[in-house]
Amino acid sequence: MRNKLITIIFISLFSFVYTATGQKLIDSPYSRFNIGTLQAVGSFRSLSMGGVGTAMRDNSSIYFSNPASYSSLDTNSFIFDFGIDYGRNFISGATTKFSSDDINFHHLIMGFPLAKGWGFAVGIIPMSSGYYSITGEVTSADPGYDQNIGAYSMSHSGNGGINKVFLGSGVRIGKNFSVGANLTFLSGQIQRTNQFIFSDFYNTFHNSSEESLTLNGIGLDYGIQYTTSFKNNYFLNIGASLSSANNYSTKYNQLSLKNTAFNVTDTISFASNNSAKTFIPGTLSIGVSFGKKDKFTSGIDFVTTRWSASKIPGSTGYAADTKTLLFGAEYIPDKFSNYSFLSRVEYRIGGHVGDNYLIINGEQIKEYGASVGIGVPLRAPSKINLFLDFTRKTGSLTNSLHNEDYLTMGISLNLYDFWFIKKKYN
Repeated sequence: MRNKLITIIFISLFSFVYTATGQKLIDSPYSRFNIGTLQAVGSFRSLSMGGVGTAMRDNSSIYFSNPASYSSLDTNSFIFDFGIDYGRNFISGATTKFSSDDINFHHLIMGFPLAKGWGFAVGIIPMSSGYYSITGEVTSADPGYDQNIGAYSMSHSGNGGINKVFLGSGVRIGKNFSVGANLTFLSGQIQRTNQFIFSDFYNTFHNSSEESLTLNGIGLDYGIQYTTSFKNNYFLNIGASLSSANNYSTKYNQLSLKNTAFNVTDTISFASNNSAKTFIPGTLSIGVSFGKKDKFTSGIDFVTTRWSASKIPGSTGYAADTKTLLFGAEYIPDKFSNYSFLSRVEYRIGGHVGDNYLIINGEQIKEYGASVGIGVPLRAPSKINLFLDFTRKTGSLTNSLHNEDYLTMGISLNLYDFWFIKKKYN
């Protein structure tokens, strides 16, 4: 037990430092707006089933999208889930194609019971990524060329992201109901730079602008679940969760510069607001899951967020309401087989379809995808979770938008063990 505790503490501290300083370096021009590209929510078990989690509950996994599920944790047990993922984004526009990739930390989650029917969980997860890098040139052969301005090159880049730390508790009330809540901490910074370099630098000033958005604050997530059992180990779960809408403390700076041929820099404008507010609306999730214990589980979630009500300094008018449908299933041929390893493997499949929260040129970006995954059993009930997800974001090429095909592969170590139990020796 002592060695396990030391190992978990080491990984936890390493992950916290890495999350605080690192970011996902996947190039997406859509990260230029709002708080960047929103990351998928859930552990790899959940994401391989399309992201369902509102009505899911299991004694070996933590579904942090609904804190009421923590009440399912076994007495004297401890769950540790650590995951990394590899992503590759393929961007296709009207005349250009580009791709980028990166491997990064995805989540760190821990959970344990406080009493029978009362569980606790804590974790670190990324919320958004603001990374992008766009470069281009305008020459005399281009349709947008202006002879009064001349040829020029441009570059747009972004860095940073928003991370979320949560800690929460869920408790069973009576036989069928569970309720729970998460206390969440959002923190991070997004920096954006735009630069224009003109060939005729004797008559035209180079221009550049920089902006930074730093936010932090506390929020709450609430959850409720109803579960009932039928004959032959069949079950039905119904769940709902709500994240509270919040104003987060924000520092927003914006700087515009011009540069002459003699490398003299002059400030065009500078604005600093250290008391700004970023308003992030609440998210409502409703879900149902049905299955047979130790055999199969299926689930479906409906998730909606009124992003049009958000207020994000520097990104006014780029957010739209979202409605998303998540669905998935898991099947285990024979969980307790003594003869076939493949029969004990957990096989998962899922999908998601809905809206992206970004709206550009009056058009809302659409998003859909499919996922598969497996749970490879270790010493029961610990496992290694593997998942693969393909997500497409679509925008009309005729509306100066582009498509993104995002491929994600992930691996996580899900450790389950009984702690605080004294061994007896004869």
